[in-house]
Amino acid sequence: MNFAASSDCNPALTYPPMPTPPLAITMGCPAGIGPEIILKYFSDTATATRPPAVVVGDISVLRYYADRFDIDVQLLPWKAGDRAETGSGRISVLETSSLSREDICPGQPSKSTALAMADAIICAAKGIQKGIFSGICTCPISKEALQESGHCFPGHTEMLAELTSSSTPVMMMAGTSLRVTLATIHCAIADVPGLLKEESLIRLFQTTHRSLSIDFAISAPRIAVAALNPHAGENAMFGDEEQTIIRPAIEKAVTSGMNIHGPFPPDTIFNKAARGEYDAVICMYHDQGLIPFKLLHFADGVNVTLGLPIVRTSVDHGTAYDIAGSGVADIKSLVAAVELAYTIVNNRPKSTQSDAAVQQEQNDT
Repeated sequence: MNFAASSDCNPALTYPPMPTPPLAITMGCPAGIGPEIILKYFSDTATATRPPAVVVGDISVLRYYADRFDIDVQLLPWKAGDRAETGSGRISVLETSSLSREDICPGQPSKSTALAMADAIICAAKGIQKGIFSGICTCPISKEALQESGHCFPGHTEMLAELTSSSTPVMMMAGTSLRVTLATIHCAIADVPGLLKEESLIRLFQTTHRSLSIDFAISAPRIAVAALNPHAGENAMFGDEEQTIIRPAIEKAVTSGMNIHGPFPPDTIFNKAARGEYDAVICMYHDQGLIPFKLLHFADGVNVTLGLPIVRTSVDHGTAYDIAGSGVADIKSLVAAVELAYTIVNNRPKSTQSDAAVQQEQNDT
């Protein structure tokens, strides 16, 4: 698949690398709440004490929403090697598109906004691989709009996996009380049992354990595994996936040295994890993990993609087209996502981060 951006972002290094490259914050869908939460984030008085970051996106889109919401900001064009502005009301922007005001309609994505949305993601991913950025924090996109842009992926996770040549990305939702990772992500519930394989579960356990150890600096991670079926199958009365797939994978993981337990009935394990008995819960399907997670962390949760050679976090909410343009969007999830990206960047060994640049050079050749 051709990932050449439709606009000219040209993120090649033309300046000596900065000692600490800034984070990239992608704009998200121009018709959603991404631009609004970005403007609120940078106009907040606390921004000066937050990690240095550059918005990858469209100055004209940000200007449209700044005028709409009467937010006083300075939008400053940025290129590789420039200092990232961190003062209140000053936003460094690496431009990847230039939409007209006629192209922007809150709550109504179009082909032009879809292309701008995708270009920002592509440019940010290439930028981190070239050492321009230290990590990526993504604002929300529309999966339907992503298809409209010509990039046929279910979402950010799968697109970034393709951009970084990663075969086994893992979706983690992280909050102060609960972390969950998913065995299956964007698929029909009816397809879940057939997608569960012992080998892939073991890889998921390994990736989750590695991230907890390195990215979250937990010295001895405690991991729980949620069952697929009610009551963990009740000795195969309600399904045998626990006995034939999940339990054998857990036993092999334990043999390899991981502190991992289960499979537990899904209706009880999240309460135990939220009380601090486990550092993460492995879930068998999307809503099994995201329903309890969003109950606890609806406003301040963070989506983290594990298994990539780059650092990527995201807000845990969608484009919210129903409130786009109204000025009521909350920035808590963006604040948490930026802070977690910065934490992971600093926790990961520098050799791991340099691997992304090496991989990009190999891809380019």
